[in-house]
Amino acid sequence: MSSPVLSVSDLSVEFWVDGVWYPAANHINCEVEAGQTLAIVGESGSGKSTVAMAIMSLLASNARVTGSVKVKGEEVLGAPIQKLQKYRGKEVSYIFQEPMTALNPVYTIGFQIMETLRNHFDMGPSEAKARAIELISLVEIPDPERSVDKYPHQLSGGQRQRAMIAQALACDPALLIADEPTTALDVTVQAEILDLMRGLRSRLNSGILLITHDMGVVADMADEIMVMQSGNMVEHGTADQIFNRPNHPYTQQLLASVPKLGSTTMRVLDASQAAAKPVLKLSNVTIEYPKRGRIPAFVAVEDFSLEIFPGEIVGLVGESGSGKTTVGRASIGLLPIKSGRLEVVGQDISGATNKELRQIRRNTGIVFQDPASSLNPRLPIGESIGEPLYLAGIAKDKELDKMVEDLLASVELPRSYRNRYPHELSGGQRQRVGIARALALTPDILIADEPTSALDVSVQARFLELLQDLQSKLKFACLFISHDLGVVDILSHRIAVMQNGRLVEVGNRDQILKNPQDPYTQRLLSAVPVPDPAEQKIRREARLASK
Repeated sequence: MSSPVLSVSDLSVEFWVDGVWYPAANHINCEVEAGQTLAIVGESGSGKSTVAMAIMSLLASNARVTGSVKVKGEEVLGAPIQKLQKYRGKEVSYIFQEPMTALNPVYTIGFQIMETLRNHFDMGPSEAKARAIELISLVEIPDPERSVDKYPHQLSGGQRQRAMIAQALACDPALLIADEPTTALDVTVQAEILDLMRGLRSRLNSGILLITHDMGVVADMADEIMVMQSGNMVEHGTADQIFNRPNHPYTQQLLASVPKLGSTTMRVLDASQAAAKPVLKLSNVTIEYPKRGRIPAFVAVEDFSLEIFPGEIVGLVGESGSGKTTVGRASIGLLPIKSGRLEVVGQDISGATNKELRQIRRNTGIVFQDPASSLNPRLPIGESIGEPLYLAGIAKDKELDKMVEDLLASVELPRSYRNRYPHELSGGQRQRVGIARALALTPDILIADEPTSALDVSVQARFLELLQDLQSKLKFACLFISHDLGVVDILSHRIAVMQNGRLVEVGNRDQILKNPQDPYTQRLLSAVPVPDPAEQKIRREARLASK
């Protein structure tokens, strides 16, 4: 019997920080056979990526790694750099979580794939380019002959992820390490990426080490699962065992946090709310991005109509580029509209001046997708939360301090956190700060733009509970923009579906999720992975058969 593609024995990782060794992974043991997928799951900080980076010997200089890592029976831990350079890319390839930062922005994707090929094989430029085009075609990036000369910023998120997969597969590696390969991708693009990885695994008989917090993706791909918590391996078994008969309380908690389509009671507005005037009303709105240099004017949203009533949460779903964020930003006056009518709290802001918009924005709030980039890194979070109150002239000095502390308490953060900076908080904590700031002026309408896309399932579950509690207390209306239909299912009274800048379907949860009328909505729902290996296999086969 041949040896495993990957064999990890008693692997431990520590980091030297301020004179102290901090453990990040403790005595990890696992194997990956050829043609097999092992998924490592757990929350942020559990040590998943640390283990993967240790396997590739890519950890920072302050790391201490002990134990054994064998690839095809050969020890690679502690190997000289010359050996590692031959091993990386050829025997083991890595698909990084964020392709925009992992791909070099100043080189075309074709050049970067060719560079990988020429580093490992005796290949001329023309032969390498032909192989690069072949690989780009294999990962189904449109128009490979032209795409080979495109830069990363000229591709969509899904296409950049495909380009990185093409580079990772250039040398037909024995082991592919995929670190959150589908995070922040639309469900339809995610399904295509997973189909692609599954097909390549079959074609090359490669082993895959999959790192993710998306249990639907795990159910779709994994043969075996290793669960990590605080640097420790707490459970290891087949996909069937982990999903259907989990033993460890942490695994049970992780699975219980996963949103399941149609598993919650449908939320219904009471009669008084439904009869009230809408807080947000878009009537035949068209939004156009103006011409910039050589880039022509672009209509992002066309003939869009939607109403949101007091206390109502409307989920807005669709693929990247469908116009969801554009609608959200226009709804609070951050983008002008070309035509139509846009009313916020009864006021038409279609042609409002900046002075009028400033007044209207006191009734609105927005939670951005990435809290790290939307919070000022130089300001303590207390100042970020208090800034809207101070600028609006509502409070200052001790009164402002008290209001900031109350807002922190409302999002379940300790009052002492007011003096911390954004980088000192976790992703979930930063997102809570974003909510506190958005709710500082007690808005009538809240725009939440993909606020859960990068959160672990358990952090996401707590975040959604918090948002529901705040919304039931404060009764604000909310436009919740997301590509995660499980999250939208939990929160929303109604769901609106967008495709290519147009509203294709709108209705209550049961109408959209159980009886969708538009073919696009049907395709969107069929692509959602469910956290059940047996059911997911049936769904995947049905989806592939319908293509």
